[in-house]
Amino acid sequence: MMCDRERFRRGGRAGPKLGAGGARPRLALPIAAMALLLGCAGHVPDDIRSPAPAPLTVSEARRATERHVGTPVRWGGSILGVENAADTTDVEILARPLNATGEPRMDATPQGRFIARFHGFLDPAEYPRQRLLTISGVLVGTQTRDVGEYPYRYPVVRATGKHLWPAPESFGPGPGDWGPWYPAPWYSPWYGTGWGPWWGPGFGPWYRPW
Repeated sequence: MMCDRERFRRGGRAGPKLGAGGARPRLALPIAAMALLLGCAGHVPDDIRSPAPAPLTVSEARRATERHVGTPVRWGGSILGVENAADTTDVEILARPLNATGEPRMDATPQGRFIARFHGFLDPAEYPRQRLLTISGVLVGTQTRDVGEYPYRYPVVRATGKHLWPAPESFGPGPGDWGPWYPAPWYSPWYGTGWGPWWGPGFGPWYRPW
């Protein structure tokens, strides 16, 4: 790139200096911030992006349902149960706040229960208890059901979108996963069942039970 002095000598006009990559310094920061915001928004799964949700919580909807009927929501939490009717499926969910990607936060305080009502059949085997589910839809009213002996007032959402989050991986070895040197339930083939071949059943051939 020719320097400004050379450009001026040849009759060109010296322009403002450009930052790294050719971007103007004053524009670089706003452009980077906009890209970051757009990137974060793009992480919400497509199947729960619409309708655009209102800032309405489950607890607020329970307190004043009539005021909020027709409000678009995006709620999620832990599945408590699935109930199949002839034409619809109700998924009972223990609501939790969502993170920036729309996933329920298990470290957050629950916000109450709600019912996500889907058209058609959802197999309960595919939506087991405690799996995390986020839904999008419209608040249509409430329904009272017993939780134990307590008549609980559930907000009901006509769900149009759903995202079932992957089940968390289990940690730690299971039965027989200690490796060839440490098979379950004890520690080593050198010790066998109980305390091993050198000690035999109980305390071994050298130390018989007395």
